[in-house]
Amino acid sequence: MRSVSIEGKSREELGTKNAKQLRREGMVPCVIYGAGENIHFYTDSRNFKEILYTAEALLCVINIDGKEYKTVVRDSQFHPVTSTVEHVDFFQITDGKPFEVVVPINLVGNARGVRNGGKLKSSLRKVKVLGTEENMPGVIDLNVEELRIGQSMRVSDLNTEGYEVLGDPGRTLVAVKTSRNAVDEDEDEDGEEGEGTEAAAEESAEA
Repeated sequence: MRSVSIEGKSREELGTKNAKQLRREGMVPCVIYGAGENIHFYTDSRNFKEILYTAEALLCVINIDGKEYKTVVRDSQFHPVTSTVEHVDFFQITDGKPFEVVVPINLVGNARGVRNGGKLKSSLRKVKVLGTEENMPGVIDLNVEELRIGQSMRVSDLNTEGYEVLGDPGRTLVAVKTSRNAVDEDEDEDGEEGEGTEAAAEESAEA
């Protein structure tokens, strides 16, 4: 899991009025919880460009008035009209202690079924993972190269060495659906074999 560092300042005043003022100044009110007393702070909204708009889970090291906190994003709120970040919740992690985080799934390869005209359907793009900082992945790669038409891959197919994927292990992650332009894969294989046999026969006749 890759880490990023941001600077924050303690909030001396809490409440809606103060939060609105911070947002007008380009700041985002935040809170850190999970290790005792909640820590309220604010930081520049530009810091979230890398943290929230990324295709991986990140470890966020937050420096508040000279003290560092290791955290992960647990929740975020956005303005319903402008989509700007309005509030972010961070969960403080403890060295050696497992914690939960939502990790994106990265599909690797071009599925065989898609090459034969099928359509790839992704049902679950992220999973909740339990692990320690040392073993926590930023993204989970899933190789779909050999996935045929009508086949699917489930949570139980993920490589989870060093960490645990939470939730139903039978839940579908990705599947290849048939389409009108799909090729029968068995026939495709037979065709390849037939072509090879025919070529061999022609070579034998020429000899």
